[in-house]
Amino acid sequence: MVDSQYYLPNDIGISALDCRVAFRLLSPKEQMYAHYLSRASWYGGLIVLIQTSPESANIYVLLQKIFRLQAPQQLEAAATAAGLSAEEYQAFLVYAAGLYANMGNYKSFGDTKFIPNLPKEKFKALVWESLAFKQSPGDMETLWGCCCEPLYSLEDKQKQLGLGEKGISAYFSGNCCLEDAEFAQKFLDSKNLSAYNTRLFKTEIDGKRCYEVRLASAEKDNCAVEGKSEVCCGKHEFEDSVFSVKRGDYAFLMEKVCQNLEKAKDYAANENQKRMLEEYIRSFTCGSVEAHKEGSRYWIKDKGPIVESYIGFIESYRDPFGSRGEFEGELKYLWVNMMMLIAFNNPVTLVDTQLRPLCLSLSLSLSLSDDDIRQTEGFKNVSLGNVLAVAYATQKDKLTFLEENDKDLYIKWKGPSFEVQVGLHELLGHGSGKLFVQDDKGKYNFDQTAVRNPETGELISSWYKGSETWDSKFSTIASSYEECRAECVGLYLCLNKQVLSIFGHEGEDAEEVVYVNWLNMVRAGLLGLEFYTPESKSWRQAHMQARFVILRVLLEAGEGLVGLRECTGADGRPDAVITLDRSKIYTVGKSAIQRFLCKLQVHKSTADVEGGRALYEGYSAVTADGTHNFLRLRETVLLRKEARKMFVQANTYIKGDAVELVEYEGSAAGLIQSFVERFPDDAEEVEAQLREMTCMDSSCWC
Repeated sequence: MVDSQYYLPNDIGISALDCRVAFRLLSPKEQMYAHYLSRASWYGGLIVLIQTSPESANIYVLLQKIFRLQAPQQLEAAATAAGLSAEEYQAFLVYAAGLYANMGNYKSFGDTKFIPNLPKEKFKALVWESLAFKQSPGDMETLWGCCCEPLYSLEDKQKQLGLGEKGISAYFSGNCCLEDAEFAQKFLDSKNLSAYNTRLFKTEIDGKRCYEVRLASAEKDNCAVEGKSEVCCGKHEFEDSVFSVKRGDYAFLMEKVCQNLEKAKDYAANENQKRMLEEYIRSFTCGSVEAHKEGSRYWIKDKGPIVESYIGFIESYRDPFGSRGEFEGELKYLWVNMMMLIAFNNPVTLVDTQLRPLCLSLSLSLSLSDDDIRQTEGFKNVSLGNVLAVAYATQKDKLTFLEENDKDLYIKWKGPSFEVQVGLHELLGHGSGKLFVQDDKGKYNFDQTAVRNPETGELISSWYKGSETWDSKFSTIASSYEECRAECVGLYLCLNKQVLSIFGHEGEDAEEVVYVNWLNMVRAGLLGLEFYTPESKSWRQAHMQARFVILRVLLEAGEGLVGLRECTGADGRPDAVITLDRSKIYTVGKSAIQRFLCKLQVHKSTADVEGGRALYEGYSAVTADGTHNFLRLRETVLLRKEARKMFVQANTYIKGDAVELVEYEGSAAGLIQSFVERFPDDAEEVEAQLREMTCMDSSCWC
């Protein structure tokens, strides 16, 4: 029997994201701008298939070929003819929807592989019975041959994303390990190159290690070109190895992104938007991270646009080393909750003006990843209002690990408390905390004769030097550590009555928001155990690791603040209950978070990797020792886990001089149809290019 965590259940929640009202309120010019940004985002999104796993793109193409000729309703007859039961056909549709929603065959939240919940021979029989196979049997058989084994494989290394023996990663060739990633980072630092838009491939020639660093770019020319001097393409001897830096990774898709950004420029609302797009185009054309940073500067200056967007290689959660960004394209338009807009912008009065943020609650979270820009010029954050509204809807009978008298309270105040936590987390969590830096010219951004470590009282003795960054220094723990720091900021500041008032909560209501916010955090820490892999002793999701760490900190605080006990549920199966003493939040809880947050910040600010890693990995440890058997609790969490929801997104098309919005039902069939209709003009070319890119590198993971 295969563990259920590797299947998507037939009854998984699938919801359509509502943006109809917001879209209709846009002007014709704004709709055109949104349309072309959307097209750029969807083409770029296909890059994630290639970043996720060696087989993801081939599986995607196989499914697209099937569904382009037969919609899910039409394919059902073929499924019946192939001998599939109704449940098996639904499992096929759910798998396909999951592949599209996650842009690969590994969960985008948790990095666990998922396989079809129907026998392999039934999947194959359906492929053979499909119209796509009947029209092109040779081509479809070849496609099936390329992906049928990894489609179902659950070998230990293939169960999750990871580096070396810990898992699969398409950011690195299969023969790379942690030492290779660290060595490559040293090389990149020496050339002042960011890893954010790269992949790393390793070979050995005449006993010498050779590394190919691929830059994502539409251009394939590796020569020095005017305006591209910061990208040092070519061969470089480094210590005992050779590095080749090359442009052209995902070239076809990067070109499609640039073409649509170029069209969007014609509908930009102002000069900042236009300059932003110009820099993004330059970045995606020649592979320059510096150009993307320049574009981000204009993005920050574009205050309160009706159509908000961000695009590029952004979050590094899924790189096992923590330095390479997954491609993201996000488009949001028109806030519909003005009170939320006011609330999210008012907290900036509590922040130093140099770090002044702007945050909007919009229909349709992203934080700027460049700390140098964040600290010197500011930043923006975006809360995805309609995603949160759907994702965090809770049914009482599915609410686990809480006492009965907490459940109604939790359901009532989960939304308001989460809004407070998100606002504080994004604005004042990620938006605060100085990094002490000595630049390439020897200049310090702090007074080294006066700044003292608040933990020791001594002058600080370490800092970031030259091209070192937070991600490059803290690497594998950087993402989760930073999320933990931001979560702690949210927990601490939500205790401030002025802050709660800004968000519209006062008196008894404010106290309920505080209680549920803290209760939600400790419950999330327990739920986080789902994302821990005992075999490799590794975490697969940055946010959930962070919340587990906070749970450990609050349990350690003692004095009855947090209670966690194992029990037997009403169904006779193992269960657990977590409790929070609200009378001790402002005393025991506040003090514990304050002390821990100070330690987190000191290690981060001073580039103290050794101290930060020891602290964070200590609290991240999942063991059977001590007061709580977390390994056994993990089994209970897995037993009672609920599958994460999937979302169906609309498409836009140009008809005459107008843009039309097409929405789909919230079901597996609706999600599939939205992808089938996503590339109406060049689907076959896109699929051919995806296959070519996958085939070119197939030997790198053999």
